[in-house]
Amino acid sequence: MNEGMSRRRALRVAVIGQGFMGRAHGFGWARAAALEASRLTPELAVLCGRDRAVLAAHAELYGFASWSDDWAEVVGRDDVDLVDICTPGAAHAEMALAALAAGKHVLCEKPLANSLVEARHMAGAAQQAAAKGVFAMVGFNNRRVAAVAAARALVTEGRIGTLRHVRAVYLQGWLVDPLFPLTWRLDGAEAGSGALGDLLSHVVDLVRFLTGEEVDEVVSMLETFVRERPLGSSGAGLSATADREGRTGPVTVDDACAVLARLSGGALATLEATRMAPGSNNALVVELNGSRGSLRFDLERLNELKLYERSSPVDGFSRTLVTSPGDPYAGQWWPPGHVLGWEHSFVHEFQDFMAAIADGRQPEPSFLDGYLTQAVLDAVSRSAASRNWTAVDRAPIFDTTFSGE
Repeated sequence: MNEGMSRRRALRVAVIGQGFMGRAHGFGWARAAALEASRLTPELAVLCGRDRAVLAAHAELYGFASWSDDWAEVVGRDDVDLVDICTPGAAHAEMALAALAAGKHVLCEKPLANSLVEARHMAGAAQQAAAKGVFAMVGFNNRRVAAVAAARALVTEGRIGTLRHVRAVYLQGWLVDPLFPLTWRLDGAEAGSGALGDLLSHVVDLVRFLTGEEVDEVVSMLETFVRERPLGSSGAGLSATADREGRTGPVTVDDACAVLARLSGGALATLEATRMAPGSNNALVVELNGSRGSLRFDLERLNELKLYERSSPVDGFSRTLVTSPGDPYAGQWWPPGHVLGWEHSFVHEFQDFMAAIADGRQPEPSFLDGYLTQAVLDAVSRSAASRNWTAVDRAPIFDTTFSGE
């Protein structure tokens, strides 16, 4: 260990969740420990999950000192400073509120909660905890893609002028096959919603982040195209397996959503998310059109940013590779042109959280940001049910006792 690393204070981390996102977070924390961008260094104290058969193996793989299948015991441990929640949404509120009450910093994956009421309580509890030096952040990792951070800087500098249009889509195709099995992501009791919470939450957060504006009102459609699926394992994505006896169960979340929206600055927005787009694996595409130019980003080409400025002699978008030393996040990694991957967004996220904790300031996106995104998802759901334009409910947050209603 070099002298610089020896002066860094340890931040003991517990990760709750051992599925896809838990593995991504375990990887990110392990890599963040090797960088010197923060005065804190993460120590992987404990991995928590429900599957005792694989917990020990996963804990060893990612370098956790211990493992547990009891999240309440983990939250109360003296050797844990930060609780990282990577579970299905149904558990977010209870775990996050318990961790904050125990004086632990909290990172909670998106969407923040399964309901607006839960999210409002969580934001209130986080606000009270912050006054005592305990901080909470919601895990919208796509903010930490270097090209996205660069795009925000261009918008903030006024390079595209007055915003007029936003179009943003998140397209996946893993549910096209009607025989794909029923997993927890298709169960409303666990996931809360489908493409709405899983995918559109990312869309809404990026719109808020890139534009600096709020979504004021929406008119929306939600659709479940395949309403019955074979019973399957609790795994996610292509790892899921169907029930051998041919039993089926109802899909209780949406497959897709389509939204028209108006932003607080007057711009028009079209937002879409679906798991029913053949040929798209993970296509999160955002385009902003302003009075002076346009920006475009595609997560499947995450090191690139496309920019058009009306003052440019080039008639059309120009492509920029965001890998230079002066670009956000990129300078701490490799020489120019050596591209970063999706996993780096988690490393950047954890670095930023640790820096905020070390500075004693509120990290972003905060639980308030998570609540404001949840308010948009809630309005989308209400609009789809009523088939009317619906205002986003951004009522003041409140705290304290949440009974789970």
